[in-house]
Amino acid sequence: MKYEGTIYRPPSEADSLILQVTIGCSHNKCTFCGSFKDKKFRVRSLDEIKEDVNEAKQYARYIKKVFLADGDALIIPQKTLLPIVELVKGAFPKLERIGVYGNTKSILKKSIEELKTLKDLGVGIVYLGVESGDQVVLDRVSKGTLLDKTAEAAKRIKDAGILLSVTVLLGLGGVERSRIHAEETGKFLSRIKPDYAGALSVIVVPGTVLARQVKEGTFVVPDPYMLLEELYIMIKNINVERMYFASNHASNYLPVKAWLPDEKEKTLKAIEHVLARRDPSMLRPECMRAL
Repeated sequence: MKYEGTIYRPPSEADSLILQVTIGCSHNKCTFCGSFKDKKFRVRSLDEIKEDVNEAKQYARYIKKVFLADGDALIIPQKTLLPIVELVKGAFPKLERIGVYGNTKSILKKSIEELKTLKDLGVGIVYLGVESGDQVVLDRVSKGTLLDKTAEAAKRIKDAGILLSVTVLLGLGGVERSRIHAEETGKFLSRIKPDYAGALSVIVVPGTVLARQVKEGTFVVPDPYMLLEELYIMIKNINVERMYFASNHASNYLPVKAWLPDEKEKTLKAIEHVLARRDPSMLRPECMRAL
């Protein structure tokens, strides 16, 4: 199979066949992200994708999950995306789910009926980068969306019967807006009620706008314990009927996994314990953190 550049996928797609249907990210302006800076966005041709699918059938015919990379495959127009999804569905007889990244813009370009059609063809989960529930932070990091629009996009995914998995980023508000960012993000997660939410921690990637801001002193990265305080505040402000929340990504200092609200109090007490002890041995070593 032909892959261009570094391939990124959600942690939960570790056992999936990764099929690159787009190159790069359709937005690619976020100040903190260096993932797709070496790629110019384009949609791969159906012939290119067919070649990869035919090759994959020889080695992974009975794969159960397929993830459509790169950064935002959902931006592909419906008339172009449908043949791709139909191709994947027809190629793998044991297929249970197709996953895809989406952003607010790409989701809202699809009607509920179009999303339901994708659901019927096997698209079972959409991964949406929310990053923050604080509009000031989103504007500063050039996310290019409004919270009301993101909430509308989240509702559209859920109304279509597709699982919604969102990511948020601890530390994205810097020291200056740390508490506001945490509080508002918890409240926003309560508003959109995703099926899954994952909290990563900001890592300064060389060559990004954020790296320049850190060097200039206009952005100060919260220390590990401030990031844990953000995690605590965020979870405390999440009020949902049922959601799986995790901060066990390699970027995080303290792995946390919890079904909310059932395990909310237990999780908060565990974070309180680490914050009270301030014992570095209880945290993931800096050398082990990664994106």
